[in-house]
Amino acid sequence: WALRKAGLGVLSNMAGDAKPITVIEDTALPVESLPEFYQRHNQILERLGLECVYYAHVGSGEVHMKPILNLKLESGRELFRTIAHETALLVKEYGGSLSGEHGDGRLRGEFIPIMLGEKVYQMLRSAKKAWDPNGLLNPGKITDAPPMIKSLRYDTESDANYSQYAYDYTKTLGFLRAIENCNGSGDCRKPHTAAGTMCPSYQATLSESDSTRGRANVLREILSRGASTKAFTSKEIDKVLTLCLSCKACKSECPSNLDMARFKSEMLYQRSRRKGIPLSAFLVANATSIRNFGTLLPMIYNAAIRSRLLSAFIKKLLGFANERALPIIPRKGIRHLIKYMVTIEQQPAKHVLLFCDEFTNTYEPELALKAYQLLTSLGYRVELIERCESGRAAISKGLLQEAKRLAMKNVALLAQKVTDDCPLVGIEPSAILCFRDEYPELLRGKQQEQAHVLAQKVFTFEEFIIKEFKAGNIETSRFRPVEKEIFYHAHCHQKALQHPKWDANILGIIPESNVTVLDCGCCGMAGSFGYEAKSYSTSMRIAELKLFPAIKATPVESIITTSGTSCRQQILHGTNRKVLHPIDILLNALKDNGA
Repeated sequence: WALRKAGLGVLSNMAGDAKPITVIEDTALPVESLPEFYQRHNQILERLGLECVYYAHVGSGEVHMKPILNLKLESGRELFRTIAHETALLVKEYGGSLSGEHGDGRLRGEFIPIMLGEKVYQMLRSAKKAWDPNGLLNPGKITDAPPMIKSLRYDTESDANYSQYAYDYTKTLGFLRAIENCNGSGDCRKPHTAAGTMCPSYQATLSESDSTRGRANVLREILSRGASTKAFTSKEIDKVLTLCLSCKACKSECPSNLDMARFKSEMLYQRSRRKGIPLSAFLVANATSIRNFGTLLPMIYNAAIRSRLLSAFIKKLLGFANERALPIIPRKGIRHLIKYMVTIEQQPAKHVLLFCDEFTNTYEPELALKAYQLLTSLGYRVELIERCESGRAAISKGLLQEAKRLAMKNVALLAQKVTDDCPLVGIEPSAILCFRDEYPELLRGKQQEQAHVLAQKVFTFEEFIIKEFKAGNIETSRFRPVEKEIFYHAHCHQKALQHPKWDANILGIIPESNVTVLDCGCCGMAGSFGYEAKSYSTSMRIAELKLFPAIKATPVESIITTSGTSCRQQILHGTNRKVLHPIDILLNALKDNGA
């Protein structure tokens, strides 16, 4: 069943405008007639010059077929109706039904006279007229249905192959075509009680417009009219994208693998090109520069952050909610801390580059220090890549020219340094995974090729430790048991771009460890999303659906852990529970950790 479900997404991802189209979707026939039916139906397809995808449960006589059609062309729309009409005649000949599992409606309504016969159909019309003389109740769905191609989305051929986009959409042959991969299955409308993460905003609001499908439909509807200033500055698009957390759950859980986070980033970029960058977005995207200034005078910076009046003013500028506390800056940075450590005498052969992202470097330098300690104690020579901004904030706010500049800088800096024997390892998932996810699509030409190669040698901290453990380079005997029960919450980008079990398995290295992976979806913070006044209540609502109750249900003495800095901030804010990074747990459990 999982293979069948995944297959629908694969079909929808066909590049170009011709797609497998839902038309022969619900046909039911006697099982013994299927071989002959398929043979004759293939003859119809050959005559019309069409290819078709066959799938689903023919064992019960239910036939699902998707002919490949381009509904943006008038000829494609004519073929759409022709194949439906000829299929109806063939199904009638074999005594089957066009709607064996679902219903008729707009797609099959006009063929009901063929299937039931004119006499029975007139009886249906008479009954409809008697009970609904004014035609107010769901008109045109069963009786007096208009032709199936009358109200299709595309009335004329449209050119979706626009230029001037920040991301590379050559694989989908255009931005609009990437959006059109949504097949409408509605997997993004699952409740919070279901497994998985997609779609957290829908789970909080239960509004179709806050689902991946709803957003895709609005984008598709407006952009299909043309990539104009009016389209990119549409209030309707702003409305549906505002509560998108850019969690990337849809990239892995949607059958069509839509990446709504990327679409949102692209739309914000296109909007800013035409209407300018909002002040709050500019400040958030350039927060690293502001924080770097704060690290020079951390006491003054932190005093301003703690001041009620100044803090309220700063939050207003940033568009942040008053309920959130702004993070302070530690007095000592990572370089200051590491220089006082005991230098190991030998130079190990194993070499890693530790990416100290902008979030870790500024707010949690002690975590970078612990990562350094852990790796060196395990026998690795660690080279720090510090004050190297990933561009994650710029990406989230649609400042894609700035993100592209940072991507170019980082790829140029690291393309030659990072090798199979000297990988790049990151601490904050959303930052290090930029190298794998966004960089190859933001860059072009030779740098894009370099980014693709580099992406294969970039790892989250958890991925690297597990990889080395499986290679026999890290042994369980190096760690002492942890008596307390551990509850692990996976960061959304890790769940989308790597398997979350890798994260939990990192703690399985510790002997006699008792680790439980929490199935709690998205934490709701998502970087600045949870800080912003316009989305604060949604952020908290998402966390209150699953995460907060799960955390509160854990024993007080147990250990809560997650890799994402946003996740840790959200859990602390909503439950007042201290949260550790897996690095903390591993270092504490390490025998002779060199500290």
